[in-house]
Amino acid sequence: MSISHDSHSHKLSAAGVLIALGIIYGDIGTSPLYVFKAIMGDYPVTKDLVYGGMSAIFWTLTIITSFKYIYLALNADNKGEGGIFALYALVRRLPYKWVIFPTIIGSCSLLSDGFITPPISISSAVEGLQGIDFFRERNIDHYIFPLVAVIIVLLFFVQQFGTQKIGSYFGPVMFIWFTMLAVIGLMNLWGNPQVIEALNPYYAYKVLIDHPIGFAILGGVFLCTTGAEALYSDLGHCGKQNIRIGWIFVKIALVINYLGQSAWLLAHEGQIIDEAPFYGMMPEAFKPFGVTIATFAAVIASQALISGTFTLANEAMKFKLWPNMKVNYPSQLRGQIYIPAMNWILMAGCLLVVAIFRKSENMEAAYGMAISINLLMTSSLLALHLYGKHRKDKSFLKNKYTVYGIIIFIFAIEICFLLSNAGKFWHGGWFTISVAVFLYVLMYIFYKARQLRTKYYDYSSMSELTPILSDIIKDYTVPKEATNLVYLTNSNHPDKIDKNIIYSITKKRPKRADIYWFLHVDIADEPNIKEYSVHEIIPKKCFFVRLKFGFKVPHKVSIMFRYVVDDLVKNGRLDILSHYPSLKKHNITADFKFIMINSRVSVDEVFSPIEQFTIKAYRVIKNWSLSPIEQFGLESTNVEEEKVPIYINNRKQSIPLDRVPFASSNIHHIKTSDNHLIHSAEFQEKE
Repeated sequence: MSISHDSHSHKLSAAGVLIALGIIYGDIGTSPLYVFKAIMGDYPVTKDLVYGGMSAIFWTLTIITSFKYIYLALNADNKGEGGIFALYALVRRLPYKWVIFPTIIGSCSLLSDGFITPPISISSAVEGLQGIDFFRERNIDHYIFPLVAVIIVLLFFVQQFGTQKIGSYFGPVMFIWFTMLAVIGLMNLWGNPQVIEALNPYYAYKVLIDHPIGFAILGGVFLCTTGAEALYSDLGHCGKQNIRIGWIFVKIALVINYLGQSAWLLAHEGQIIDEAPFYGMMPEAFKPFGVTIATFAAVIASQALISGTFTLANEAMKFKLWPNMKVNYPSQLRGQIYIPAMNWILMAGCLLVVAIFRKSENMEAAYGMAISINLLMTSSLLALHLYGKHRKDKSFLKNKYTVYGIIIFIFAIEICFLLSNAGKFWHGGWFTISVAVFLYVLMYIFYKARQLRTKYYDYSSMSELTPILSDIIKDYTVPKEATNLVYLTNSNHPDKIDKNIIYSITKKRPKRADIYWFLHVDIADEPNIKEYSVHEIIPKKCFFVRLKFGFKVPHKVSIMFRYVVDDLVKNGRLDILSHYPSLKKHNITADFKFIMINSRVSVDEVFSPIEQFTIKAYRVIKNWSLSPIEQFGLESTNVEEEKVPIYINNRKQSIPLDRVPFASSNIHHIKTSDNHLIHSAEFQEKE
């Protein structure tokens, strides 16, 4: 039975396109601030370098962003939702167990990008002040770092309040931004229209083959497509058609601006450019306004990245690949969440990046390396999806050789980007890679711990427990634990039950209740599904409830369980009134008590060294994580946590001992002064 489904409407509309501009195009939309600056580096401006860079930018936007993400990825939606975990949920049904690894690697590299995108975007925007005469004369360079740091702190501080009020301005501001990109680009392109011929792919090929730094410039070119993942990740917020129509406008504005920068650079042929071409091509009188709009656009891009990071971490928690963290919902905006711990960790990381690298040109080296890995991982999952789908596809992708060709072509381009970015490692790339590796180890520990539980965890048949429960219910010598006793179980089927639950009910401290509930929470591959099913084990005395949540649905187990109980009452399958006569006559509802079992197992010779390390590391992380009570949204006043020994199948339950004869003793009877008889024993080893 379905609890309630949100009706998501993503129909094409002007408002929908405007929302898409404000939510998902910020990162890729602010790339003109630094892309050509990264391509030119410290080299003199030459026509080959400018034309080659422009051609590579255009075809990267066309192949990677337009074709891979706008066309292929948006068609690989999971019930209207996108992102690497939505794609993983689609392909994990295929018989390939290794798909978890590109998912983990891709999500970790995307999370590490959260530490570099806000600093480089905001720094690139604010550094435009250096090109304004008023600030240049006052040596503004010393104030860039503290100004960027203040903006970052304010940005993360307001996350806890939500962005509902200011979010409505994101779309219009980004519309102004992209319009400004196109207008400024046209102003410079007007004086040198022949630069349009740089769109010919021949110039990209020529610069890569003939220029001394040809292959190296791909690291700078790649920055033009960072943020493309957001087009897919935020599919559920904006809708496929709104994103695609919005991209037409965005791509035209970006290409025109890059062409304008190319024209401006050619006007300075032979020179080494210190100023970012984006600001250099602006009229002097317009620069203050340009810097202001650029800063707003950078903040909006950072906001989108932060929100995306929260969503990604939340989905990882649902798949049990991430430590449980408190999740808040600060506003009524659809899908907006706030994770306090992630927010402050991200803020600290962004401030650390600003402190280490100081300038945007130094951050460019750190930027892009992790994202190039993410692109490859997404392509791996997308390739599996296309492979599994090509027979049913009615488009040109129906031919499997066409699918193979497209996959190989995209992989070849992205591997080139990765190899080019690899040269950045010692110049700053080490930072994002170090963060990604740390996050990978964290996720792998959670994945491996879940595997160990599946491998070793043991269950019993429910038929073994049923007669015991029937007898306990009638045994009034056993103290009553609660009217309704609810156990959260790992079993996903009513025919089997955790041995740990049997231990808790019968051995740890016998627990009598009028009604027993076994509640299982299942994470579905579909993103927004909310369903439940009920199996009556003992009529009106014992129920098995299975809650099925999508990976984007909040885990409010207490609220959902209450819905299930109310539904059973309405259908006459349950009496919810208190079983105590004094309370029942006043129509007071019965009490409920939840039992959370914290299973503990000794790390002994049963486990391999890797498994022992995994268990120990998992325990340490869990101690710092959100408690299961808060994770499932349960009321702490009616929940009890128990520690019970974990029952592991195939585990040796005894240690063989050698039996020896018992020692003999000589007993002496001694009378005390008060005639009390005491015994003294002298033990001797029996020969």
